[in-house]
Amino acid sequence: MHLLCQDHPEVLSLDLNVLDARPGAVLLAQSPVFPGGGGQLPDRAVLAWSDGQAPVTAVRIAENGAWHEIEGDAEIHGTVRVTVDPVFRSLMSELHTLAHVANSLVYRDFGGALLTGAQLSADGTFRVDFDLPGADADRLRCLDAAINDVIRQDLPVGAFRMSWDEAAAVPGLFRSKAVSPPRGSDGQVRIVEIRDLDRQGCGGTHLVSTGAARPVTILKVDNKGRQNRRIKVGFAT
Repeated sequence: MHLLCQDHPEVLSLDLNVLDARPGAVLLAQSPVFPGGGGQLPDRAVLAWSDGQAPVTAVRIAENGAWHEIEGDAEIHGTVRVTVDPVFRSLMSELHTLAHVANSLVYRDFGGALLTGAQLSADGTFRVDFDLPGADADRLRCLDAAINDVIRQDLPVGAFRMSWDEAAAVPGLFRSKAVSPPRGSDGQVRIVEIRDLDRQGCGGTHLVSTGAARPVTILKVDNKGRQNRRIKVGFAT
């Protein structure tokens, strides 16, 4: 099941018929909500029905649709409206795009270093962890200049799908040391591309271009064990 937020990120509100229900949850054919994953937090969303509404607490993808869990144990039938918080979606898209920029620069400039972890935060910061034993921390602290240069270049960001097996054979498309992007039921994987800079497997939401992001600064570089280096990034003030 392709996520609607991947192919149509502009759709932030959708009216849908309930396919199945249980107390506190409804099954819908699709969803505008990003359910979370890959270090990106799930969208904040509200589900409204004929005589009430409640925040969506989780979206779980199933073979026949998407289960939307809500606060409380209301039993819902008929038609519902799912609405995504546009401000939070925009923040997560911005941070995710910036994380890809940082990832691509480290991969390029530090000998193909692989990602060991990533997390976007609601406070407007993100961290990326890399397998970088012996890396010069001062060089890592200077990455914000290169990231901000990519922002100024205003490079287009897009996505396409290709065979998972073909993507796995291309160095750099799968950038994590420990996990690979999931293979879709159609045998494909989604690749996010920042033109002239980066391509990598990703299921998250992104900006339409790097120029839509705010300038950043490196907040901290930490050693997390003998090999892992953690870079925390936030918006420049």
